Amino acid sequence: MNRKQKIMLVRIIISTVLLIIFHFLPAKGLIRFFLYLIPYLIIGYDILLKAGHGIANRQVFDENFLMAIATVGAFAIALINGSGDYTEAAAVMLFYQIGELFQSAAVGKSRKNISELMDIRPDYANIEQDGEIIKTDPDEVEPGTIIIVNPGEKIPIDGIVVDGNSTLNTSALTGESVPRTAEPGDEVISGCINLSGVLKIKTTKEFEESTVSKILELVEDSTSRKSRSEAFISRFAKIYTPAVCGAALALALLPPLFNLLIIKTDPAFAEWIYRALTFLVISCPCALVISIPLSFFAGIGGASREGILIKGSNYLEMLSHTRITAFDKTGTMTKGVFEVSAVHHATIDEDRLMYLAAHAECASSHPIAKSIIKAASCSIDRSKVSDIEEIGGNGITAVVDGHKIAIGNRRLMEKIGVEYKDCHKTGTIVHIAIDGEYSGHIIISDMIKPTAKDAVADLHKAGVSKTVMLTGDAESIGKETAEMLGIDEARCELLPADKVSAIEELLSEKKGNDILVFVGDGINDAPVLGRADIGIAMGALGSDAAIEAADIVLMDDDPQKIAKAIRISRKCMRIVYENIWFAIGIKFICLILGALGIANMWLAIFADVGVMIIAVLNAIRALLVKKL
Repeated sequence: MNRKQKIMLVRIIISTVLLIIFHFLPAKGLIRFFLYLIPYLIIGYDILLKAGHGIANRQVFDENFLMAIATVGAFAIALINGSGDYTEAAAVMLFYQIGELFQSAAVGKSRKNISELMDIRPDYANIEQDGEIIKTDPDEVEPGTIIIVNPGEKIPIDGIVVDGNSTLNTSALTGESVPRTAEPGDEVISGCINLSGVLKIKTTKEFEESTVSKILELVEDSTSRKSRSEAFISRFAKIYTPAVCGAALALALLPPLFNLLIIKTDPAFAEWIYRALTFLVISCPCALVISIPLSFFAGIGGASREGILIKGSNYLEMLSHTRITAFDKTGTMTKGVFEVSAVHHATIDEDRLMYLAAHAECASSHPIAKSIIKAASCSIDRSKVSDIEEIGGNGITAVVDGHKIAIGNRRLMEKIGVEYKDCHKTGTIVHIAIDGEYSGHIIISDMIKPTAKDAVADLHKAGVSKTVMLTGDAESIGKETAEMLGIDEARCELLPADKVSAIEELLSEKKGNDILVFVGDGINDAPVLGRADIGIAMGALGSDAAIEAADIVLMDDDPQKIAKAIRISRKCMRIVYENIWFAIGIKFICLILGALGIANMWLAIFADVGVMIIAVLNAIRALLVKKL
């Protein structure tokens, strides 16, 4: 509880105690009036001041004005009638402030998720100078600088580990509770917390371009993009408040004037003014004005805690109508890293085959060579390798442990006159011949992410009617991958411009309010991310251009989070509609009862403060997204 909330709580307690004491005092007349005025002003002075400022600034019709005019009017009626019943007037203000305190606490709870995310902002970077560690402002650290991150400290800037081993807590960024290991050569992103060993990191970006800066910018900007529901509530309140004020004025004047001038009976001004004041309290639109933005804020906060950054409540609302989802392949549904997936037709032990292949490839910098070396369960001894010859577009020949090794594509096998065996598996096929005899082939594949298949299944369960893969890969690779993942359709061999055309075609297939989502990670996906109704970028490995163009960022690159984001949005929208119908329905019923004289000021308090508290309680349910 912050200082402002503590002060309000003290005011509430003092006012409540005074009201109870004064209720049992035998005071009458003006003395009783001034006694009740004390707790009323203690609890309501700020509302009266805000109402006065609103009138002075010609912004009259808001909840402060409604509360002020209703409570002051109730005091005036009790004073004029001589009833001495000032409890209702003071209680209305008291319960209104209790509701405001409750709402403030609820907003604070939803903001806590954003605040925790804001805690990833680093305060300093450690730089070693003349044997001493100097704490430096991260903004002043140039790319290429070696920084030192001690256990318990945040990584301030993106970079590459050059020395040290440790584990990193990435939960504030990705929502992932399992720590990640970091060792020399690993890329690390800012905002992670170093848990164990000391790391030396060579920075690769300036602070303002680092992951942590971009995340904070995304979150800070998210509240500026309003949903259609929020925009509707804002317009509704601007029309609704003056309308109910006019209706209350008509209720206070027209019936008594009708009685006086037409029926020629007692006009009963006090009774009708009391009804009008009750009408004003009931009509206060707090429940809608507060709970709807709070629902979206809570939804965005809950999503951010799960590593899903949504750039605005408008995207959260649109996401609930997702019916078509299109994916890039490499880096989105696959790891984007080439790995050895199989060895076929080996005529010798597979470990021995990989040993010879890795040594033959040891001088190459080609990604395929690196994947073979990585997959071999042996250390490379260059002294065992000689006569290395790289044949452009074909492969490599070398002598390893006295054996003549030829490793490459089918053209290399044809060139050296070795009969090879075809492979029908998808991927890059690397054939191996030892001493002129065919010894098998290695399959290099871009490995599918472990959660990719479940991600597609989850999307279909979430009501997505069509899934499409858009890829630049060969048709055989793209279609096989789509079939393995359960994706409905694959469009292959597409250039970036072709992907935009494909999105345009898919957009033309939409019906009504259906939304098309595209998920990608590479710089070539940026135009498509921008063209789709909603663009979702893979944030941890994704390019800066893709993250800038996207509307939603998945910080842990897990495609399963796409369906989770849709479920979060749908839960949030259910809560929004529940609050809208509940608040409007209860107020409409109570307004009729108030106009008929059936509802008194106590029912008015429930219709205002009670409905607001219930709506706010419902709104903060949008924070609870862990099990969705």
